Amino acid sequence: MKNLKDTLSRDADRSDCRNILRHGSHSFYAASLLMPDEYCEPITALYAFCRIADDAVDLAEDPALGLSCVRDRLERVYAGCPIDSPVDRTFSEVVRRYQIPQELPGALIEGFEWDVQGRRYESLSDTYAYCTRVAGTVGVMMSMLMGVRDTDVLSRACDLGVAMQLTNIARDVGEDARNGRIYLPLELLRQHGVDEESWLANPRPGKGISKTLKQILEIADRHYQRSEWGISRLPLGVRPSIFAARSIYAEIGREVERNAYDSVTQRAYVNKRRKAVLLARAVRKAFKSHKQDHAPPLRETRFLLDAVAQTC
Repeated sequence: MKNLKDTLSRDADRSDCRNILRHGSHSFYAASLLMPDEYCEPITALYAFCRIADDAVDLAEDPALGLSCVRDRLERVYAGCPIDSPVDRTFSEVVRRYQIPQELPGALIEGFEWDVQGRRYESLSDTYAYCTRVAGTVGVMMSMLMGVRDTDVLSRACDLGVAMQLTNIARDVGEDARNGRIYLPLELLRQHGVDEESWLANPRPGKGISKTLKQILEIADRHYQRSEWGISRLPLGVRPSIFAARSIYAEIGREVERNAYDSVTQRAYVNKRRKAVLLARAVRKAFKSHKQDHAPPLRETRFLLDAVAQTC
């Protein structure tokens, strides 16, 4: 009877994690429909923990207190005594089973801390550092859940995470500005004639911000391209899902372009019909060969790769 109760409890916990994914990210949920169950369950648990951790900080009345609570929850996850939460219980099982070094989710939480601090990013390298923490970490952890430890493949997982976050930045630039946040490299803004304080005081479409977003999306596209060889080195069963996620996110960038780089008065999104087309293409891409891009890992991501190497 105890074993049955434990099984039912674990199933309920996994169902809760799945619901968080379903309601938290339409793009990732669509991509997950192509994911085999053996990989989908731990990846869903990972997504759920990242989502609730982000919300615990971003939606808290006192973000600093929310950040402290999230750090405490992570410590308890790794100590094997998670709080009484479906997400924490499931994630604790996942990090133990797949030997995920604590430095990886710890770096994610550091990215949340930078948000709380209202940090701004002077150079592209600084923006890369932020993207690495809030998205590159997820790419590396997901790859580990798929059994990957190879540094070359993990570096391409970082590229994918960074590209996705750059896309997020381009899509959300207006909303972020209205919330007093800016993630675009300040030196790029100045290069295109945009004063950061004037922009934050009155965010509106214009040539300068459009040129900056165009450049950021071009950089993102380079990283999407680099990621394809890495995706092709994942287990065959997961490739369609990851190619789908890569394609849907890249398509958000194309929508920003079609909107004339106006991410201030409108929000770019990929409709269901277009997602269906991209899902079909992703299945075909999963069975094609992809040429390796020998570009070295981004310097800003190397600490993640080193953390994984120490567990091998």
